[in-house]
Amino acid sequence: MLATPTLAILALLAAVVLAAPPVPLESDSRITPAVHNVFVSQNQDDVQLRFIQNSGVCETTPGVQQMSGYVDIGTDMSMWFWFFEARENPETAPFTLWLNGGPGCSSMIGMFQENGPCQVNSDGKTTVLNPFSWNNISNVIYIDQPIGTGFSFGTVNVNSTFNAAPPIWQAFQILFESPQFNKFQSREFIFATESYGGHYGPEFVTFFDQQNTLIDQGKLQGEKIEVSALMINNGWFDPLLQNKAYVDFATNAPGYGQLQSDAVLAQMNEDFNKTGGCRDMEMACFAAGTESANSDKICRAADNFCVQNIFSPAVGNRDSDDLRQSANSQNPFPPEFYLTFLRNQTVLSKIGAQAKFSECANAPFSQFSKTGDDARTLLPQLSALANSGLKLLIWAGDADINCNWLGGHAVALAMDWFGNETLHNTPFTNMTINGKAVAAVKNVENFTFARVFAAGHEVPAFQPEAAFEIFSQILRKEQLHSV
Repeated sequence: MLATPTLAILALLAAVVLAAPPVPLESDSRITPAVHNVFVSQNQDDVQLRFIQNSGVCETTPGVQQMSGYVDIGTDMSMWFWFFEARENPETAPFTLWLNGGPGCSSMIGMFQENGPCQVNSDGKTTVLNPFSWNNISNVIYIDQPIGTGFSFGTVNVNSTFNAAPPIWQAFQILFESPQFNKFQSREFIFATESYGGHYGPEFVTFFDQQNTLIDQGKLQGEKIEVSALMINNGWFDPLLQNKAYVDFATNAPGYGQLQSDAVLAQMNEDFNKTGGCRDMEMACFAAGTESANSDKICRAADNFCVQNIFSPAVGNRDSDDLRQSANSQNPFPPEFYLTFLRNQTVLSKIGAQAKFSECANAPFSQFSKTGDDARTLLPQLSALANSGLKLLIWAGDADINCNWLGGHAVALAMDWFGNETLHNTPFTNMTINGKAVAAVKNVENFTFARVFAAGHEVPAFQPEAAFEIFSQILRKEQLHSV
């Protein structure tokens, strides 16, 4: 099994998904309840925070606080979170939210395989501290969303990026209302995400900003969520541009060469460009918008066609998340020892988890598939955020096929914002650490694009030191530079 199931594997499932009501999780997915501390919202009905403090699991640095548990946002809707205090200066350190993608993939992937406080050893029972953990310098919260993802449980009724944003906003309402988290509301808020986060990030931050405006206007009572920086690595932003990038990347992946045969490439080009092909179907999805009665069907058809005829042949028998590995590798990197760890009843009891863990759950994914969400573009929202001057980083590991850096760069160049012309005229320059080139970067004002060398889909797993340095510079509101 891959570290993160690919868009191809997941989207192929979508071809057989038909309209259906919200999906309740199986009754046997619940485990023995743990005893939680409880904070009940005074501002929202049927909303409460349930948590366990300092479980001693994963983060074992002396004196560093942690919390894990659930935000209950209504009847049978429990969203899992795991929070770690900063190892350095937690009283003043920024606050970072990390979300994995999928849709339906747990943020425990990021926590245990990428940038969290610990990594699980090969025995599946013990852990070792991660020296490049992002909680070295930031308070970090990992959230499993939407409901049905990871340890989150309840009725699975979110079926698009656009209606996934309100539950996250609602979760932060009680987090910032609570005495446990309200001190972080005034901190710099970094929104970090990857993969399907190319959809989540632009829409969620846009929604937060809209809610903040309503609060400022006195039209809404709530806790403001003011994002100071958005980081998206190997993101899925715009399917038209990024499906074209599959053809380009398979033809010549910079630094790695041609990935597929001439015959396969010729067929991909035909299937992308022909009348009624991938390009035309994606354009039809864009034109259908979200209001058309047939838009879900049109977008679902586009996604299925492009995945089967463009993405899948681009990958071939390689690991879509790292072209240097085989799809059938017996020892894939990053390893998945954490899965055994998160199925240990003792561990689950300590952290307060109440559902059996699912790395990438089918139920949320199938809901998104019905609406063709994968085939919809978030380029307008991304462009508006760049134009607002928000600190924004689009970065990508250059060995990833799945959300490859050529597609990410094409998205960056297509953004409609005040720095567009400058970005087109800005050459790549190498970012080095101790003289070693780790990334090629373009900086324009508060926007940066970075191609990270020799990294797959989960950049911090492959290049932990470089990823940590990049994260550090974004926190300091710097343009990326050599050190």
